Amino acid sequence: MDEALIMTPTRVRTIALAGNPNVGKTTLFNALTGAAQKVANYPGVTVERASGKLTGTKGDRSVEVIDLPGTYSLRPKSVDERVAFDALTGRIAGEPPPDVVICVLDATNLERNLYLATQVLDLGLPTVVALNMMDAARELGLSIDADVLSERLGVPVVETAARGGIGVTDLRQAALNPPPPAQGVDWPMMPAVDEKLDALTHKLSAIEPGLTQARLRALALGSLTSDVQLDALEKSPEFVDAVRFARADLETRNVPYKMAEMSGRYGWIGPVTQAAVTRTTDPGEQSLSDKIDAVVTHRIWGPLIFGAVLLLIFQAVFTWAVPAMDAIEWLVEVTGSGLRSVLPDGVFEDALVEGGLSGVGNVLIFLPQILLLFFFLGLMEDTGYMARTAFIMDRAMRRVGLSGASVVPMLSAYACAIPGIMAARTLSDERDRILTIMVVPLQGCSARLPVYVLFIGAFIPSGALFGILGYQGLAMAGLYVLGTLMAFVAAWTLKRFVFKGEGSAFVMELPPYRLPMWKLLARRMYDRSKLFVVRAGKIIFALSIVLWFLASYPKVDIPAELTGRMEQAEAAVNRAQESQLRIDIDGQKAELGDTPAESTQSAVDAADAELLIVQNEVAGYQVRNSYVGRLGRAIEPVMAPLGFDWKISAGLVASFAAREVIVSTLATLYSAGADEGEDSLSLRDALKADTYPDGTPVFTTLVAVSLLVFFVFALQCMSTLAIAKRELNSWVWPAVMWGYMFALAYVFSLVVYQGGRALGWG
Repeated sequence: MDEALIMTPTRVRTIALAGNPNVGKTTLFNALTGAAQKVANYPGVTVERASGKLTGTKGDRSVEVIDLPGTYSLRPKSVDERVAFDALTGRIAGEPPPDVVICVLDATNLERNLYLATQVLDLGLPTVVALNMMDAARELGLSIDADVLSERLGVPVVETAARGGIGVTDLRQAALNPPPPAQGVDWPMMPAVDEKLDALTHKLSAIEPGLTQARLRALALGSLTSDVQLDALEKSPEFVDAVRFARADLETRNVPYKMAEMSGRYGWIGPVTQAAVTRTTDPGEQSLSDKIDAVVTHRIWGPLIFGAVLLLIFQAVFTWAVPAMDAIEWLVEVTGSGLRSVLPDGVFEDALVEGGLSGVGNVLIFLPQILLLFFFLGLMEDTGYMARTAFIMDRAMRRVGLSGASVVPMLSAYACAIPGIMAARTLSDERDRILTIMVVPLQGCSARLPVYVLFIGAFIPSGALFGILGYQGLAMAGLYVLGTLMAFVAAWTLKRFVFKGEGSAFVMELPPYRLPMWKLLARRMYDRSKLFVVRAGKIIFALSIVLWFLASYPKVDIPAELTGRMEQAEAAVNRAQESQLRIDIDGQKAELGDTPAESTQSAVDAADAELLIVQNEVAGYQVRNSYVGRLGRAIEPVMAPLGFDWKISAGLVASFAAREVIVSTLATLYSAGADEGEDSLSLRDALKADTYPDGTPVFTTLVAVSLLVFFVFALQCMSTLAIAKRELNSWVWPAVMWGYMFALAYVFSLVVYQGGRALGWG
């Protein structure tokens, strides 16, 4: 097949964005695609594939823009880097190489960014260079001659500042009218290595027909220096043997072939950077970011500031979200009343209102607090502070045996354990990756937040320490700290006894501080809340109806004693209401003797209260003997030492679908079989009002703390286990993960509850 037909597209259909991490690639992607975006996974891996339609293109002329994972090199060590390399070289099933590559460079750190750019150019694809963050470069006193850079690279160079939308239109036009395939750059290679590359390139041409000479040479170099790229050619044993023979020969001759590419490329990049970049300020002068970092990353002040930031976040979560939570609770109650007024009485009405709406509503009420958590995490990320927290925590991570690179997955897990586990694929050392995945779920993910908020709000006093620090916010912060500390302890234990060996080095670039882009931050909050509502809402709605059915059936015969009390209570209510009605009609006291109207109202209230108590007992009897009640009672003996009754036990089983499901489960259990009058009671009030047959409360502060501690440690999330299995390609480690976390949860809850009772706190 003619090479020109392969490499020169008749029109642009796909554009790939490639670049190092923290170069503004995703911001540029958003500017090019607007709202027409979607996120999926690449085939066979859990690496996300972000793509979108280039603005201004539609129909059969639409152009797809793909945001590749950030990578420092096309000699992959991690899964992310491998996906970026495979996408650029057309090795992903069903996806040809992109028609155009936009290589995004950070103008403030041009020399390092040009390393990846020269590798991309060597692939021989039509390429446009986006010289991004030019505004930041000028602030640092850097002047870059884009024409000189374009001449040396042999491709168009467009100056951009994606955060401000500067240069995006020019970049779009350059990509839609791309230059011919890049010819690569003539960087110097060691003669001994160059000789081997010529032979390997010739062999590879028979295996990969139709590729340009530049692409073949780049693949041959990657196979020579990277085991990952060599493994990709395992179906060509003759070529693999040739590579291994070449490596052995070079090693015998003491030729540092693994460093040949780095030294050669940087030998070419150095003079190019000197020719294109002019500094107008003293290079020794500290930037504003450097001055801030002197305090923020200080060995003492850094951790203290980080702790204060976390405490502020948790205080805000408990105070700022209250009005919105009250509004959602009111809306759910109004919706329930509206549905009851239009739907016929019966099973369908009860299932929809008491099951589905009650379950979803009691989880949606926590959406404002989850949004606040996402807001603060996004703010930390956009301003550059998130990278500083990784740097601050790196010292502690290394002391417990974790790789410094594990900081990013663990911080990601504060939002959700799933992206935290997926972020561990950036770790090049397999032991470090497995170890990180094993401890990431101990971080306080947002799915725990509804559980924390419910029980802290119900059983922790709302006062403040010293009049400033709220007890509820401190309790919330304490739970997150407890999970993080246990993650460190678990990592140290696993590293010492299971994953022995030295950890890999941690190298992380600290981006300059920037003002957040509020529009993009709001969009991320919207996307994440939509994901929570749609994904979690569907699961919770379906499970709530199922749980309602399990809590309502089979229908049982109510004992005669309860039936008699119900009839007496209903009769008392009727008598009291009739007496009140006569007063309302006649406006006289004579028919009632000397009983004042106030006393009559008190009698009505007392009769209603007694009826409600009996109705609750009837509903409790029905639920206790239902399917879910039988399940809860079956495991109650195991959970009773932790202070958990059968309803909590049943909720724990249901919450394995998703941690927050325990909230909807308890809402269903406490409303099953009740009439409409009980809908006005909040779940918190219902929990505090619940008692055992002897009158002692089911939920006390000690029980609530025991349950909160259980949720800090227990892996109550089947999605986390599923993604861990997919990342590790085995059920062994996920099973170990669930087992050790359940053991931690049980032991710590047992100590809390039994220890508290021994001290007289029960």
